Amino acid sequence: MTDETMTASTLPQAPLHEWTPERIAALIALWNEGLTTSQMGLRLGITKNAVVGKVHRLGLPKRQSPIRKVAAREEKPMGEVIKLDKLTGDMCCWPDGEPGTDEFRFCGKKSVADKPYCADHCRRAYVRVTKDGRKIAVA
Repeated sequence: MTDETMTASTLPQAPLHEWTPERIAALIALWNEGLTTSQMGLRLGITKNAVVGKVHRLGLPKRQSPIRKVAAREEKPMGEVIKLDKLTGDMCCWPDGEPGTDEFRFCGKKSVADKPYCADHCRRAYVRVTKDGRKIAVA
């Protein structure tokens, strides 16, 4: 058979991946070790997405994203927690954290006259972009 006469039905088929009980046991063991889905895929010779799909179908417990763990470790110290009910008109109302969580708070430093933010947060909030694309703090 020449290349011109081969059709989709006569082309050699790639072997289909099968989830044997041994491979499923290996996947579960790797999942329980805490490896990333990419690392599991490399060890099992499959794609990350194949791992994610099988984990979902098996109903294995969800895990936190490693990206979130890194971000959580880099958080700044809590300091004094200023909640909305303690915020006054002369305090910086720059929000910090994820709304709806216990860690959500406001800056609380003394605000600049006629501004809702402290000097540090005014520099971040009030920025003018010049015609040449440079950013200039205006407050």
